[in-house]
Amino acid sequence: MTRKIFFVLNGISVHVETDPARRALDVLREDMGLTGTKEGCGRGECGGCSILVDGEVKLSCIMTAAQLEGKDIVTIEGVCGEGDLHPVQRSFIERGAVQCGFCTPGMVISSVAFLNANPSPAREEIREALSGNLCRCTGYQKIVDAVEDAAKKMHGGGRDG
Repeated sequence: MTRKIFFVLNGISVHVETDPARRALDVLREDMGLTGTKEGCGRGECGGCSILVDGEVKLSCIMTAAQLEGKDIVTIEGVCGEGDLHPVQRSFIERGAVQCGFCTPGMVISSVAFLNANPSPAREEIREALSGNLCRCTGYQKIVDAVEDAAKKMHGGGRDG
């Protein structure tokens, strides 16, 4: 059984006709063609599938398509909007926080939401905020450095910690 599900995706009103029990991750990747959102674990443990739902980080691999209904969804493809990179994306590049890149979309999404809520974080707060995002390539140092740098770019924030 399928039904039409209406939502805003990266600033554009869209709808998809699908099984409402289908995973949101699959709708985004397969139906909407937005492959930046990654499936890592498929169980809500790694953060690779993170998206913003009404400004809050959600794991799309454990969301149903029905949970997209009426929501404002932002994927990694929509985080910068029109034009230039988001300051978090720019900082990840400048600080060398990208290695294989698989975890990067989820890390960026989580960082954007975190910095919107906490414009002047301590390093320990950054580590805690990203604790739900797993990276197999790094020791997280460059990622934390990038988020700290992005806070300064976005808000003139960041502090030692």
